Amino acid sequence: MSNLLTKASILLTPTATSDGKLHNIKPNTTTGDFTFTRATTATRVNSNGLIESVASGLPRIDFTGGTGQILLEPASTNVCENSENTSSWSYVEFGSGSAGTITTGKTDMFGGTNAVQVDFPADAENVAIRFGQTTSSITSGTSTISIYAKLVQSGSKTLRFRASSSQNLVVNSTEFVRYEATVTKSSGEAFTLKLRPSQGTSSGGFSIIICHPQEEAQSFATSYIPTSGSPVTRNQDLAISAGDTSLINTVEGVLYTETACLTDGDNNRAISIGSNGQNIASIQYNPTSNRILGRYRNAGNFQCQIQFDVADRTQFSKIAFRYKQDDFSLFVNGVKVGTDTSGNVLSADTFTSLSLNSGITGTGQQFEGKVKTVAVYKEFLTDAQLISLTS
Repeated sequence: MSNLLTKASILLTPTATSDGKLHNIKPNTTTGDFTFTRATTATRVNSNGLIESVASGLPRIDFTGGTGQILLEPASTNVCENSENTSSWSYVEFGSGSAGTITTGKTDMFGGTNAVQVDFPADAENVAIRFGQTTSSITSGTSTISIYAKLVQSGSKTLRFRASSSQNLVVNSTEFVRYEATVTKSSGEAFTLKLRPSQGTSSGGFSIIICHPQEEAQSFATSYIPTSGSPVTRNQDLAISAGDTSLINTVEGVLYTETACLTDGDNNRAISIGSNGQNIASIQYNPTSNRILGRYRNAGNFQCQIQFDVADRTQFSKIAFRYKQDDFSLFVNGVKVGTDTSGNVLSADTFTSLSLNSGITGTGQQFEGKVKTVAVYKEFLTDAQLISLTS
């Protein structure tokens, strides 16, 4: 597989710069670098497992899970206004139990001191940990709440995440883990962490360390957005317009990706090579759950649309779409999953760029997810080569 990747005319992979940090997305050519935009700072998990900020206009190589991948996310807002103001957090015992304590100044995921230790007494009855506010700007619809947490002593404890509605989550590590819950909002109640044994959570008598709470108006958690007194928005990541006609073969070739979406079944998400919105070869994640498509468009008309359903599109898949006149194929994770033997390709090289969207408009069907590799081949690779590449 590595030999095939070196033959790609355009190759997008996480690549380190001379200072040891991972900043740039570039093809393996001297021309045609990606145009990358994001008008705000953003965070990533670095290779040491810590969160760090990345300046606006720079892509992020995220190491969540231990492996580097380019992270492309939609715009999102953390409405938990005091995620870094831990002195404003409070411990409230509503029942008859003893008062617990919050101790600030603990080491957080940035390597700083904006985590707190919460000590729950043995008779804790109805506890709420509030993150500096009692109301949220999200009053209806879907909300995803998240926090980094770890136990002080080993074991397993069940806590309740609440923001109008509740969800129990098991905290079972003495290392920081990001815990997430998606709930339906029925009021403007802010995100709180609850301990209430009568509702199926653990009894007291233990301690946890928590940091970086977040509440977002969407169905999945995105990278952490620090706040200090007001909501903060992170803008969308965009990566478009790499390459030129000398690097992309319109008549025959292969588009290869190793990617994972952030969520399943939301919108079309595409990676494409093409020109002017009318002539395009693409790999598309479809709104139908876990469906992917290999497509070739000639003068605005689709000549080929091969579809296949993967097990889980939020997990990485290796996908190759191969095209030439009357011969189109789709390969997924080492298997040839579909063919089409009728379709007209363009007669001359007119594909001008590789973009992480549909190629039809500037941001249409923008790919949102994680990218390990995107490669473009100017030649019609064999079945054996593509089985090897996608295995």
